[in-house]
Amino acid sequence: MPTQRPAQAIKLYGNPLSGHSHRVQLLLSLLDLPHEMIEVDLHNGALRQAEFLAKNPFGEIPVIEDGDLRLYDSNAILVYLASRYDDGAWLPRDPIGAAQVQRWLGLSAGLVYFGPNRARLAQLAKQPFDHAQAQQLSERLLANLQRDLADKAFALGDAPTIADVSAYAYIALAQAGGVPFERWPNVRAWLARIEALPRFVPLLGAGA
Repeated sequence: MPTQRPAQAIKLYGNPLSGHSHRVQLLLSLLDLPHEMIEVDLHNGALRQAEFLAKNPFGEIPVIEDGDLRLYDSNAILVYLASRYDDGAWLPRDPIGAAQVQRWLGLSAGLVYFGPNRARLAQLAKQPFDHAQAQQLSERLLANLQRDLADKAFALGDAPTIADVSAYAYIALAQAGGVPFERWPNVRAWLARIEALPRFVPLLGAGA
């Protein structure tokens, strides 16, 4: 449970098809924080409109508004929410734990994004990414996670952190990009443990 509550519902500008948006939505739910999802239409140029660019000049989702604070970048939002509304469980304060979380956040912005995410976009959305390369990166990622999760329930150990929240979405969607999961039982078990958490929010398209 959060150590404090927001004065009013946090506004989340995002889209249910976005794994980046899901990261934030998932943590808001896991922390049991009042929030309102404001869906941004990704197909009508809304991200390029002046109204949205005033919220994020890079024209990307998600964005949150928490009172007077406006913040974009999904991983930065995770750090903010866990720092402000949690007691250290979701974002460890000790140097080693904090560094391990940062390692996973970097992984989510790197191999997770360029591997499973782009494999799915290339195969399903026909976006101009190299599907074979994305699959190769996905295989590399999953092989390493298979080893890393051999003796751990979650990214850092026995309890979930924002490391798990950050990495979950696009790995859960990897099969939709033609990335097979049969050889990675530890990864599948990790996904299932996240999905079993209280107040878990399903990801649109997971398992497709």
